[in-house]
Amino acid sequence: MGRSNFRKILAVAVLLALSACATPPSHINDVCAVFDQNDGWFDNWQAAAERAERKHGVPVPVLMATVRKESGFKSNARPPRKKLLGFIPWKRVSSATGFSQALDGTWAQYQSETGSWAARRTSFADAVDFVGWYHSNTSDTLGVARNDTYNLYLAYYLGWTAYGRGNRGDAGVQRYARATEQMARDYAAQLRQCAR
Repeated sequence: MGRSNFRKILAVAVLLALSACATPPSHINDVCAVFDQNDGWFDNWQAAAERAERKHGVPVPVLMATVRKESGFKSNARPPRKKLLGFIPWKRVSSATGFSQALDGTWAQYQSETGSWAARRTSFADAVDFVGWYHSNTSDTLGVARNDTYNLYLAYYLGWTAYGRGNRGDAGVQRYARATEQMARDYAAQLRQCAR
């Protein structure tokens, strides 16, 4: 009887933990609230972001602002589908998916270079590590400072090849990069307050 109750309680606890992981944060412009909402035993976003910062040297606010802009912290984020004949859902515009919106090829490169074969784009910890890895490579190969959110985001959005050739995108892309830079500043200020 006791063992049966324990199994039921364990099953309910696991289901609750998994359902909490699937729910995007409700206050995505407040990094303290994002971390508070995702501080479970199995999926602690702040610990994952801090681990990525230590590993790759990219500050937590930069990492979190990138994920915020890419997916709004939605694990299942995908680009919209094209429309066939203007109304029939067709193929997606790219293979980007998950928190980081990493493309298939870039994700495969990350897995290969880091040995993270089990990494999933729908896992926040894996996605934030990917963002750190990407920004770190941008810094190492293209000379962008690890805290230069604006240029790190441009390289992230446009890709290493385009950015390396001097492409800085159109006015809309640059506006998006400036918004990401401002979000990183806001997150940094918030982190100083919520750390108290």
